[in-house]
Amino acid sequence: MIKNLLNLFFPKLCSACNNHLSDNELNICTTCRHQLPLTNFHSDKDNTVHKMLYGRVKLEQATALLYFSKKGIVQQLIHNLKYRGQEEIGQFLGEWLGEELRHIDGYLNVDVVIPVPLHKSKLKSRGYNQVDEFGKAIAKALDADYNTAVLVKTTNTKTQVFKDRLKRNLSDHSNFEIINGSSLEKKHILLVDDIITTGATIEDCANRLLLINGITLSMATMAITA
Repeated sequence: MIKNLLNLFFPKLCSACNNHLSDNELNICTTCRHQLPLTNFHSDKDNTVHKMLYGRVKLEQATALLYFSKKGIVQQLIHNLKYRGQEEIGQFLGEWLGEELRHIDGYLNVDVVIPVPLHKSKLKSRGYNQVDEFGKAIAKALDADYNTAVLVKTTNTKTQVFKDRLKRNLSDHSNFEIINGSSLEKKHILLVDDIITTGATIEDCANRLLLINGITLSMATMAITA
């Protein structure tokens, strides 16, 4: 009775299309879920993410769950996650990808999951890092630790998603620092983020993490720009 009243006055809406969700649907309706543009990169080590970062960063594994395109369903999801407080989207995508990765040998020995951090001023303004729930869900699936203390962003930069590739390459020189990196020596680290575009931010983060003695580095994102 109470549940029905709550649904009447506060209906659950799909995070992608805003239509009402049925009782057995969570976050995204069945129709939108079937329309999500999956990459299936994790089943192919020689995938687009690896090729993008080849020669720039030494990675053991690299994947992205979805393709991102302007005005597409994934853009709507990421927008709601980043700017409308719908953190449950990150958890939903993390649980989805985590379930996939835990069946792949190359990810089973991940020790620590680390999110690309926000600058402290942006974190204060937004109230949360949109990657946190995504990373936590993957860490849980892989039985790994989740660490937000080692990688720190020192420069506040504007979002890069809606810039063209040339402008991103010219402007995306974010500064990150490592704090107490010795705590992760000889660990397999999985770096996670929301979207990979040119790979510049991932490259910056990765090159700093690779300064830690003996680590192995992999990465995973919610989406990659098409």
